Amino acid sequence: MAGHSNYVPQSAGAKWLESRLPVISLIRGSFVDFPTPKNLNYFWTFGGILAVILVSQILTGIVLAMHYIGSTAQAFDSVERIMRDVNFGWLIRYLHSNGASMFFIAVYIHIFRGLYYGSYKAPREISWILGVIIFLLMMATAFMGYVLPWGQMSFWGATVITNLFSALPLVGESIVTWLWGGFAVDNPTLTRFFSLHYLLPFMIFGVVILHVWAFHTTGNNNPTGVQPKSKQDTVPFHPYYTIKDAFAIVVFFVFFAWFVFYSPNYMGHPDNYIEANPLVTPAHIVPEWYFLPFYAILRAVPDKLGGVVLMFGAIAILFVLPWLDTSKVRSGAYRPLFKQFFWIFALNAVALGYLGAMPAEGIYVILSQICTTYYFAHFLIILPLLGFLEKPLPLPASISEAVLKENGGGAGMPAGAAAAPETK
Repeated sequence: MAGHSNYVPQSAGAKWLESRLPVISLIRGSFVDFPTPKNLNYFWTFGGILAVILVSQILTGIVLAMHYIGSTAQAFDSVERIMRDVNFGWLIRYLHSNGASMFFIAVYIHIFRGLYYGSYKAPREISWILGVIIFLLMMATAFMGYVLPWGQMSFWGATVITNLFSALPLVGESIVTWLWGGFAVDNPTLTRFFSLHYLLPFMIFGVVILHVWAFHTTGNNNPTGVQPKSKQDTVPFHPYYTIKDAFAIVVFFVFFAWFVFYSPNYMGHPDNYIEANPLVTPAHIVPEWYFLPFYAILRAVPDKLGGVVLMFGAIAILFVLPWLDTSKVRSGAYRPLFKQFFWIFALNAVALGYLGAMPAEGIYVILSQICTTYYFAHFLIILPLLGFLEKPLPLPASISEAVLKENGGGAGMPAGAAAAPETK
């Protein structure tokens, strides 16, 4: 269902370029004339929101890198200098630091939309797997970026997280030594984290191109999960979805701007405004909020290696999700049992985030273990069984039928008869 452009160059310059590098027809086929299901709701706008935030993060990151000094002796002071002495440095830094949180808010909504509407199912498995790779690269980039200000949480977060790799048999100690660039978190660690933090967003951008290419080849999923059957099921991407995406981006950036201008440190930790001190351990070491569910899974297991395996397994299981869900119906809107278990899973994920911020003691550990067990049970037990036990609701014959029924049109008419007649 890849888009095909009927673009015919008019000017001599456009004809010359199109005959040698058909970039204009490629862009029109992918982002202008591309046939898109007519029933996409606002949850589908988060892909565009993520693209804009990624560009914002890259641009603000380049400017910050011009003023940042990647050494343990000067990193903390260089960040303060950016905030105080560089023209609009405070704005650029707050856009970048809060942009990371906005990126994760949007990507979690994007992922849960995919989980609910079955966007991981055939023929979109590759697009889903590329999305999980983007998620992993985001997490690595965010973790390394959090180390750069060289505050207390930066230093101790780096120490705790990198030490986890030492639990791996045979290669663990070598990996930790390589990450540190020595035998402790110090200047070589900061230097290589700065280098990787600068590089990884460009890798993310490259995988995003593959991600977009993949779903432009198979076509968009939609809330019904039914493949478009005719031109009446689709509309051109422009102007219908460019306008819709633009509106959603503006609304999201109003939300983003509120944090930047009115509460820029709300999602940070106050200890990170204290310069890193290897001799003083913070009372409660916590990662950024977007890592908390996985941190809770890590701490739910008393064994260090077991915790590391489960933490990475919580992400790795997403790679095989297309083959764990045995239902033939794609969209959760037509799966009554799945819909209930989906919302239980979503609440469980929020609970894991809360528990990750709590001390690893008493009832919090027990609750973390219960929530971790349910997290894996959802993918390994519930989804495979639902495909055999659940009785889905009847699917619409086409996207047009579903749209007309939702809007109250075509009542009592046979499938396909409610479609708008073609004009001559």
